[in-house]
Amino acid sequence: MKPSLIRRFSTFWGTLFALSFFVAVTAYAQGTDYSKINIKTTKIADNFYMLEGAGGAMGVLAGPDGVLLVDTEFAPLTDKIVAAIKQVSPSPIRFVINTHYHPDHTGGDENFGKLGAAIIARPELRERLMHPAPGASGPSTPAPAIALPIITFDSPITFHMDGEEVDAIPVPHAHTDGDTMLHFHNANVIMSGDFYRSGGYPNIDRVGGGSLTGMIDGLGALVALAGPNTKIIPGHGAVVDRTAVAAQRDMIVVLRDRVAKMVQQGKTVDEVIAAHVTADYDPMVPPAPGSTDRFQDRFIGQLYAELKAGK
Repeated sequence: MKPSLIRRFSTFWGTLFALSFFVAVTAYAQGTDYSKINIKTTKIADNFYMLEGAGGAMGVLAGPDGVLLVDTEFAPLTDKIVAAIKQVSPSPIRFVINTHYHPDHTGGDENFGKLGAAIIARPELRERLMHPAPGASGPSTPAPAIALPIITFDSPITFHMDGEEVDAIPVPHAHTDGDTMLHFHNANVIMSGDFYRSGGYPNIDRVGGGSLTGMIDGLGALVALAGPNTKIIPGHGAVVDRTAVAAQRDMIVVLRDRVAKMVQQGKTVDEVIAAHVTADYDPMVPPAPGSTDRFQDRFIGQLYAELKAGK
């Protein structure tokens, strides 16, 4: 296949799978009765809590220095999220850190910006909110200025507040091109955002700058950072330890090699998906939260598109 055709083929499949993810998130958001969504609060450490609603997991560091909030879910849930935070701390919400740009993690940023929180994220995330790309998995219209990060970072930054030391660590080109993981040292907690999920197969948003190599490297960095007792809060799914993350990384490598072999054999993406190369892993991978689907076909299609492009 000529290089130009490979690029067009890769772009087509990358756009298709990113679009399917965006449509799923948008349909979920539009079809949700937010009045019926309750925010679940789970105490993870002395002054650290996990909040769950209708989108990605949120983290709350609470104390006298103020509240640091990780991600904001969908905008219609802001009042409920604020109320849940007030149940654990009367302090003002000073900082919002976004793990990536998808709307189930950044949808409430505008509201929290209006409440006076400083929004902090990677410059790539800010750019994607300012200039949405056609077919990407984020918003379809530019975000207002109040919803944009006012502080961006390319290297790890550290917050010292509420008796805690929090590292915001860039994870380049993994789930997206603007991923961040958060390490709460004293709580012994790491939040990964969506480059690690404990339910369903991984999702590489290739149109949003994600990559297979970045995903594998990011999972490796997460495993190296975590200790044996570290609680890892994924973007979606149950809290796990580093063994679960290592298992997912190893699975991705095996599936990559299986798909690469079939690409070398000239198989089409439909043939690779039909081969069910994930069959031996399916019983060990729980469905994605809120779904009966493991999204293995989506993930294999993403692997195929990237490996085909690099052939």
